[in-house]
Amino acid sequence: MSGRKTDTRGGEQNRGDPSISLPFPPRRSLILSESSMPRRSVRVAVIGAGAAGLVAARELRREGHSPVVFERADAVGGVWVYDDAGGGSEQRPSSSCLYASLRTNLPRESMGFLDFPFHAAGDGDARRFPGHEEVRRYLEDFARRFDLLGLVRLQTEVVRVTREAAGASESWRVSYHTRTKLERREAEEEVFDAVVVCSGHYREPRFADDIAGIDAWPGKQLHSNSYRVPEPFQNQVVVVIGCGPSGTDIARDIAGVAKEVHLTNRSAPAATCDRLPLPGHDNLWLHFHSMVDRAEEDGTVVFQDGSRVKADVIMHCTGYKYSFTFLSEDSTISVDDNRVGPLYKHVFPPQLAPRLSFIGLPHKEAEGGQLLKEAGPGSQNKLALRMSG
Repeated sequence: MSGRKTDTRGGEQNRGDPSISLPFPPRRSLILSESSMPRRSVRVAVIGAGAAGLVAARELRREGHSPVVFERADAVGGVWVYDDAGGGSEQRPSSSCLYASLRTNLPRESMGFLDFPFHAAGDGDARRFPGHEEVRRYLEDFARRFDLLGLVRLQTEVVRVTREAAGASESWRVSYHTRTKLERREAEEEVFDAVVVCSGHYREPRFADDIAGIDAWPGKQLHSNSYRVPEPFQNQVVVVIGCGPSGTDIARDIAGVAKEVHLTNRSAPAATCDRLPLPGHDNLWLHFHSMVDRAEEDGTVVFQDGSRVKADVIMHCTGYKYSFTFLSEDSTISVDDNRVGPLYKHVFPPQLAPRLSFIGLPHKEAEGGQLLKEAGPGSQNKLALRMSG
């Protein structure tokens, strides 16, 4: 989503009511080519119904194309759809990466689309840095306002995308499973003229698995992907690996019920270990400039600053890996050191543009609202224009 200021030419619009017109005409000059209609209308598979997928579908349809949006969850919103079940593990990650207390780390003013500001809903979360449910509502309102829900196939997971032919007649075969609460149906296939990947970055957790002895350590290990609420950590000693936004959020959350929380930070300036000066959190320790050195078979965790603690839980707040396992080998895309390429402008593979494209790939890993900001309209406009010839 764009971080630019809201256009105020026509005043403020009422979010979520499809009967109310936009206060100013859509920015057609940005999304259409010189002719009023595309040279050729194409059928496009959009993978993911989060911020990137929804706005990509809108821009493609504005250009006269026919997008179909595949979403494996049971609601639109992508990363902002909360699953309170959690329960993921290294072997089976959770389908959601949100925890109950998560709020945006960008103000709502910088998270809204230019022609659909992120105003507080009447009975919603009015805070400037709202909780995750408010963001999900906003995206659902966006989809409803621009009549996108009919384009989305919910509970439908894409499992394979394969190039069908080369040259001007090139097409893409998309295989997918439709899921219900009771079953996963047999795979179905459809052929599309183009594919837009909007599946995001938060699918495959990355663990700190290079720590000596970590595999034989007897305590419980989990990724922040599986964390939801602090209560399961009552009176436990928890080591949180990673001091980014999720690590600090979760450490403070758990400190309210845990016996001790030890938070590692490899980038702080001094090699010391000290309690954080937070009211009500005198059990929260920050290990400055000190990652975990090793994990021992008796449950002890040893830090690089020489301190040690006998822990019950290791929480890996260590980010995610880019993963596009559904793309066939002839897609020309690879992930090297968590970098996706080759991509022109972080969108188009040079050999396959515009028939394959990626929307919403962050330039660097980001949390919360930044993901929305990086799914802004610029990439979708480029895509819609290229599709039109």
